[in-house]
Amino acid sequence: MKKLAIGLMSGTSLDGIDVCLAEISGVSLDTKVKVLKADTLPLQQKVIDKIHVAMDEKLSSSKLISSLNIELGYVFGQAVLDFAKKHGVNLSEVDYIASHGQTIYHIAQDEKDYYRSSLQLGEAAIIADMCQTTVVYNFRNADIASGGQGAPLVPYADYILFRDQEKTRAIHNIGGIANMTFLKKNGTLEDIIAFDSGPGNMMINEATTLLFGKPYDQDGKIASKGKMIEKMYDEIYQHPYFHQTYPKSTGRELFGSSYTKNIIQKYNAYPKEDVIHTLSMITVDSIVDSYHKMIGQAVDELILCGGGAYNQFINNEISKKMEDTKVILLDDLGFESNYKEALAFIILGNQTLNKKPSNVKSATGAKTYKILGQIQYS
Repeated sequence: MKKLAIGLMSGTSLDGIDVCLAEISGVSLDTKVKVLKADTLPLQQKVIDKIHVAMDEKLSSSKLISSLNIELGYVFGQAVLDFAKKHGVNLSEVDYIASHGQTIYHIAQDEKDYYRSSLQLGEAAIIADMCQTTVVYNFRNADIASGGQGAPLVPYADYILFRDQEKTRAIHNIGGIANMTFLKKNGTLEDIIAFDSGPGNMMINEATTLLFGKPYDQDGKIASKGKMIEKMYDEIYQHPYFHQTYPKSTGRELFGSSYTKNIIQKYNAYPKEDVIHTLSMITVDSIVDSYHKMIGQAVDELILCGGGAYNQFINNEISKKMEDTKVILLDDLGFESNYKEALAFIILGNQTLNKKPSNVKSATGAKTYKILGQIQYS
């Protein structure tokens, strides 16, 4: 039976709310999905500013987080209403919304006095009430309950969409954080390798904003004019995260605004273009090393997606360093790169509603396969 579903995704780059409408049928390996419409709705700057404050350990407060959870519920609900009006979608025909929420903090491993945990805001009860349909949300905690990191979650959807009997594929999403899924040819769910390789656009965007007054390096034009600052590169790449074995996941807690500002200040005597070039090469090399050093298996086809996939400098450098691999964009397979993660949560939401698991143990470190997400009825 075919269903209509909407996926909502607001990532660590805070560049907007991705909204995807898709037709979905079947379950698990029999899942079939077709994207009907997709769009990115802007986040207002005042909301972005509140999210940044909420993410800051020194500035945040329980009052802000409590309020922001409700406010983001209204923001996400309004995004769906605006999307429906713009694209002529009758929300009474939509069977469910799958909302990832806005990640505020992610603790990948137990720490002294702190439990492994992940917090996403955007109250589902508000979205369900505004849109008058079922909302599936809070996808990460069931995996955490089973000993996993609650991330990455997209690998299950990657397996459903892109597994191939004839070639080994990898899908690398270059968002604020870059994450990858390795799909061995004719492989099973047990064969999947997936983890966050490190910063994607996060540090680059922070630097272009501070140094050039631009939200991102369009087409990698700034990076292409610069050259490597070897000392800066070595300092960043000595970060312990790059040398951890998988499963592993990260976020703004390690590579966010505070860390990037400190790096930029330390190397402010160098040309601004060189700073952007060096940060871009950190993204490139952490992606390439994911395959050459960490996995050590040949990749026939590398599929790039996310906003960073359109950075021509990053794309070209990856292609040069992985010369035995065919590097393509997700768009080349008929999918729009910007909306892949919103689509992924539609697939995960479908699993939830059918009481089927959708985590990948090898990716998150969970002990068991779990039904992810909670359900809010309208």
